[in-house]
Amino acid sequence: MESTSPSYKGHRYPVEVISHCVWLYFRFPLSFREVEELMLERGVTVSHETVRRWCRKFGQTYANALRRRQPRPGDK
Repeated sequence: MESTSPSYKGHRYPVEVISHCVWLYFRFPLSFREVEELMLERGVTVSHETVRRWCRKFGQTYANALRRRQPRPGDK
């Protein structure tokens, strides 16, 4: 099974915005609406439904990366 990076082609928002929204959702216990509010505070207008779609499409890649970065038992 080969791992390929997700394609951001055809999306209206920059890769940085999409990846930050998905990262927020998977890293912290936030709802889609809370991520929407956080992005609105940063000046980015995005709906909770858009965040949900991004998390569904790109989320597994980010979740796997976050799990890999977590410290393992016995790490110093």
